[in-house]
This record gives sequence, C-alpha cells and structure tokens, in this order.
Amino acid sequence: MVRTSRRNFLRTSLAAGALASTGTLPIAAAAPQGNKATDLVTLGKSNIRATRLAFGTGTNNGAVQRRLGQDGFNALVRHAYDRGIRFFETCDTYTDMHRMLGVALRGIPRDSYVLLSKITTDSGDPHQRFDDLRRQANTDYFDIMLLHVQQGDDWPQRSRRWQDAISEAQQKKIILARGASVHGLPALRQVPQNTWLQVAMIRMNHTGQRMDNEATSWNQLGDVPEVVQHVHAAKAAGMGVLSMKLIGEGVFNQQDRQKAMRFAFRNAGVDCVTVGYKAPNEIDEAIDNINAALA
Repeated sequence: MVRTSRRNFLRTSLAAGALASTGTLPIAAAAPQGNKATDLVTLGKSNIRATRLAFGTGTNNGAVQRRLGQDGFNALVRHAYDRGIRFFETCDTYTDMHRMLGVALRGIPRDSYVLLSKITTDSGDPHQRFDDLRRQANTDYFDIMLLHVQQGDDWPQRSRRWQDAISEAQQKKIILARGASVHGLPALRQVPQNTWLQVAMIRMNHTGQRMDNEATSWNQLGDVPEVVQHVHAAKAAGMGVLSMKLIGEGVFNQQDRQKAMRFAFRNAGVDCVTVGYKAPNEIDEAIDNINAALA
C-alpha cells in the first residue's frame, strides 16, 4: 500500500448488440476524478491506494514474462515504475513470478508500491503458503491477497478455510486487504452481497472476450451487461474493483484496446485494471489508452 512511511503502514459491436437487447448498461458517464493512469485511487473500503494501471505478470500464466529472462524482466518492471505505475500483480500459479518480481523490485522502497498476490484455494496449509510467497517475493507483507479463480455459486462456502486464514494474516499485518478473483456468472453473482470481500477482481472489456458467462466457458463470450451490473453493485457495497482481460487476452487490435479501456472506466466504472506486458511500448500504450479514456 502506498503510504508516507513504514511507521504509518504498521499502523463495440457485440457489446452494442447486448446493450440493444437488454438496455441495462449505462451510457458513457463522466470521467472519474483525476485523469491519469498513474493517479492513486482508493480501492473501496480497503483503504489501499494504488495506481489505476497495474503491472500484470500472468500472460499465459507468466510464460511471456519468464521468456524475457530476469534481466529483461527487471528492465520492464523498472520502466513501469519510472512511468509511474505503483501496482504490481502476481499469483501462485504463475511459475517463478513471485521470485522474479521480488528481484525486479529490489531496492525500491516497499511502501512506495502496492503488491497483490492471488492464491489457489486447494489443499495445503494457507499460512505456510503465505510465508512461502512472501519469501519468494522478498516482502514482509502483501497489500492485497485474492482467492484465485473462484467458480460456482458455492465458492464462498468452499473457500471458507482460506478466507479465515487471510483474515488471520490481516490481524498480523502479513496481508493488508482481502478479496477474490471470480470466474463465471454463478460465482460473480455472489460478490456484491459478500461482506468478507474488500476487493473483487472481475474480468472486463467491451466485447465479452474471455469474460463471465453462465457456463463458465473460457471460449464463450461473456454477458457484458450482467457483468457491469455486478461491478456497479460491488462498488455500491464498498468494494474496490480491479479488472483484467482489458486486451482480450492479446487478441484485440489497438483500436479495441482503446475502446476496452474507455468502456472499463467510463461505463463499468472499475477502479483499476491490470495488463500483462512484454515490452516497454506496451506499457506506454496502456498508459496512453487510460489517459485518453479519462480525458
């Protein structure tokens, strides 16, 4: 979490068709306060302040980032930081990315950026997993910890043990804010009324590419109007909303990447977005696209 001191720490055609058929999406709203991708915004009641644009490390589960090698990845992370990005996102399923990110961020003041991790809710000791990930990432704490890829309408019950462990870790300041990444409409429908959640990761773009649908199918287009409806409800409940799939998992051209950013911030009203990169120009373009969307 971006704080002033360590002491303080310790204290679209497809979318248009959907719109025409349902009428549930809002027209473009006024831009959020501020007009930069690198502005700090507060993620709901979590009190975490992060830049609107995050640096994602999970393109093809991190394979794209790993192919850069440590030196190339270091340079990319430092370019993002120099451009003003203060939000870095990874996951325990992105092989070796906690370690690579920890190396890349070495020497940068820890309280100057937000570090988010996602954790799979399978077998094992949650607390041991937190400790292992902290050691790999060379950090005393994670600003945000999300339950990873929660599916089905019963995920809040099935992941209870992991929720309790995250809450316990919050008491120890090992984790500062908690949340979940959900996949599929049955799982997403449980988000707005879930009082445990402080941050929700919800997939978002203007075409429904790789977004939530009834069948939780990766290849089926998502229901854009319903997803936006749940984003609005989650924010009304005081949650921070972070979105991914802003470039359609790499299939969008530049025009659609611009449209996706505008839709996410102006129509859906998300707080932040995360994008994976392999080159500095991709970071520069994402910043430009968000700035244009907020202008």
